[in-house]
Amino acid sequence: MRAGRAGTSGNRTLVALVVTVFGYALMQTVVVPALKLLEVRLHTTPAASAWILTAFLLSSAVLTPLLGRLGDLYGKRRVTLAVLAVYAAGMAGAAAAQNIGQLIAARVVQGAALALVPLSMAILREALPARRLPFAMGLVSGIVGAGAGAGLIVGGLLADHLSWRYLFVLGTVLAVVGLVMAALWVPADQGGARGGIDLPGTALLGGSLVAVLLALAKGPSWGWSSGPVLGLLALGALLFASLMAVERTKSDALIDVAELKERPMLMTHAAAFLFGTGSYFFYLALPLYAQQRPGATGIGFGSSVTVAGLLMLAGMLAVIPAGMAVGRLATALGPRWPLAGGFALITAGSVLFVLAHDQKWEHVVFYAIVGAGTGLVMGSLPKLIADIVPLARTGTANGLNNIARTVGSAVGTALAAAVIASADAPRGATPDSTYTTLFWLATAAGALGVAVAFLAVRRETRASAPVPSPAGQPQSTK
Repeated sequence: MRAGRAGTSGNRTLVALVVTVFGYALMQTVVVPALKLLEVRLHTTPAASAWILTAFLLSSAVLTPLLGRLGDLYGKRRVTLAVLAVYAAGMAGAAAAQNIGQLIAARVVQGAALALVPLSMAILREALPARRLPFAMGLVSGIVGAGAGAGLIVGGLLADHLSWRYLFVLGTVLAVVGLVMAALWVPADQGGARGGIDLPGTALLGGSLVAVLLALAKGPSWGWSSGPVLGLLALGALLFASLMAVERTKSDALIDVAELKERPMLMTHAAAFLFGTGSYFFYLALPLYAQQRPGATGIGFGSSVTVAGLLMLAGMLAVIPAGMAVGRLATALGPRWPLAGGFALITAGSVLFVLAHDQKWEHVVFYAIVGAGTGLVMGSLPKLIADIVPLARTGTANGLNNIARTVGSAVGTALAAAVIASADAPRGATPDSTYTTLFWLATAAGALGVAVAFLAVRRETRASAPVPSPAGQPQSTK
């Protein structure tokens, strides 16, 4: 009877976290189809409207490691509820924004929500028995990928048929629902990490990330060889080097330098970076191709924003079952194969896009292959981290992994923007060679991911060992 109640409690916790993470994942991309509309409605410039995405990205990168550390120190449930409350306020503020400045400020507040992903992984590791962890982590990871893709469809529907404010009304509702479910069903915990908040480390990491991400975001418009961009990149490198030097001397460091010296952890972060980079080639290329009117070039489908998103639907749906299958595949084949297989599928789908992409069915089928690979990669990363780090550092380590993916996304976005700009074609007439280049870049990211995957696993992992409970006792796997 007690086991039954524990199982029910675990199921409720999983449902609450899935809803919570889906709300964040959906809203990270839902504004993408509406950027042009927001530019018109708020009477602003393309450069200013780009900050709607850039501000969210920078805020996420700075706040995630700090919030992950707070969860490890003071309790994941407590920090999760606080993040959801702040996120809901940020969404409500965006819905009520009267100008571009207010909207960008609200997006900065919303950036705290990226921390929900590593916090959820840490909660699952404490709340569920070891035998259920791969399935649960795979499901939550799959929701992140599927929600990000679904945001393109939902954003298109709302932008096509309703006011842009409904984008953020939807986000507010999802945040409040997630807050209520988490308050009811996520169990309390007391943290467990030792030490305090590494304020110098947080400041150095935040400064480094802001400098690098700002350079990547503004590189296409300022010029990659311009003084400001090169200066920001140099500043980011200097701050990161200072961070590594400072963290070596601290017992409560935000970044455990010893962990980064271990090849599996370093390669797991590298895999997240490559995944983030490759994903955004598709996020930018596929909707752009679908919406482009054939005209004189004969390139594109001339689809609406909504239809462009629907062409990616099969790939988004494939993410969730693939992520849920990671645990079984790891048990049957070994822990490195789901990650390697995921990148292999992404590579295969990218090559197919290189060879053919002028029919709608090709977009549907080939992106479904990419989506299956995406689910495997996203389901593998938190599982690999759980095999490497102690329980008390789960939130922090997953937070850093999400930052690696975020930086990769910024790199992918910047590279894609540079490739599109280099075509020097009239607006709405991007040549076919540009799309082919983007698909080749996605292929390269996937192939590098396959190579990295085989280095991201210890020779002897703890995947089959019972995961310690917060009290230090093994959880039952029965």
